[in-house]
Amino acid sequence: SSRANPQRDWYIWRDPAPGGGPPNNWISVFGGPAWTFDEATGQYYMHQFTPQQPELDLRNPAVLEAMLGVARFWLDKGVDGFRLDAIHMLVEDAQLRDEPRNEEWDGVHPHDELRHLYTQDQPEAHAIIRTLRALVDSYATPEGGRVLLGELYLPLERLMDYYGAKLDECHLPLNLNLTYAPWDAAEVRKLVDAYEGLLPPGAWPNWVLGNHDQHRVASRIGRTNARAATLLLLTLRGTPICYYGDEIGMEDVPIPVHQMKDPQAVRQPEIAAEVGRDPQRTPMQWDASPHAGFTAAGVEPWLPVAPGYDRLNVAVQEQDRTSMLAFFRALTALRRAAPALQVGDYRPLDVEAEHVFAYLRRSGEECLVVAVNFGDEPRTLDLRGALGQGAGGRGVLALTTAMNREGEVDLAALHLAGAEGVVVRIAG
Repeated sequence: SSRANPQRDWYIWRDPAPGGGPPNNWISVFGGPAWTFDEATGQYYMHQFTPQQPELDLRNPAVLEAMLGVARFWLDKGVDGFRLDAIHMLVEDAQLRDEPRNEEWDGVHPHDELRHLYTQDQPEAHAIIRTLRALVDSYATPEGGRVLLGELYLPLERLMDYYGAKLDECHLPLNLNLTYAPWDAAEVRKLVDAYEGLLPPGAWPNWVLGNHDQHRVASRIGRTNARAATLLLLTLRGTPICYYGDEIGMEDVPIPVHQMKDPQAVRQPEIAAEVGRDPQRTPMQWDASPHAGFTAAGVEPWLPVAPGYDRLNVAVQEQDRTSMLAFFRALTALRRAAPALQVGDYRPLDVEAEHVFAYLRRSGEECLVVAVNFGDEPRTLDLRGALGQGAGGRGVLALTTAMNREGEVDLAALHLAGAEGVVVRIAG
């Protein structure tokens, strides 16, 4: 509140540029300068997001200790861990250097006009994460530890740095690549194989299919493909992370500009339709009562519910043995019962079938083959050829996205319907 305030240096304050205006050219993620002028003290303060979120200076030891105190408060209450938002933006360049122009800017999203060399992925962030990790690890007991998840929109190579050189940073640097990968078998296999190949020795993988920043998976690739994508999510090696509502196939909800709450849209009304994230943040659809059962009948939720919530909700799907929810529960039960899906190895399989991604998950004597048809047309696979000599002729269908068949299958001629995914149990 004043230059003499003892916590003034908990935040990042700077004088105006020599000719007036912000200290540098940094842009807020939500549009406009990353600096707001405070008339009372004659300085600008920095914020990567909204002006109501002034940036804390984590280079200040007092700030870091206060943040660790917040973590201790919740750890003492027994939380299992923390998801750290935009963890690659913890600190900025100490010299406040201007960022260079992005020559590949699409001309639409203002934040992308610059290459963020000095506001993201700074080396000092890693020491801060290691300090927090040490605190979290100090709460481990023989029954289990606590976990750090770091949200990172980074290429795979840079993502790996956040495991730490000694695996002493994030337990799970969130792998968000599936949320914007094309729904294409060859491309997804290339992504999975690249990720597996880059993981540091001993690092544990993870996969994110949807979150609050991306359009819902059922809207991105369709409801039928969403089942296949969910099968992929829960059968790839590593921890699967699912966004609420995706287990029933919720879709984006059109939100008029005047009802938008997302500051990224509100602060940039001219591109609100492109950058607004409210469509994927609408209330969970529990039942057919007013507001989908999310709030009491007379209490308006912060965003409108989907127009068809009375047909697409938990209560309806609980009565349907073939619903998305029934499939999701069957899939999670299979994963819980199968060590091969929890901790098993991953090996891609070369199948002579276009638009199909297949792989083997093995733990000890337990072997499961997963095959996902990314296309609309039926395919027939020769898994015996892909598995090599020693593979038996028959397997047992453990689960299919269609929820319409079970029993033995011929490994030399496994049939997949369009957009179908299957898990087949085979002899070890």
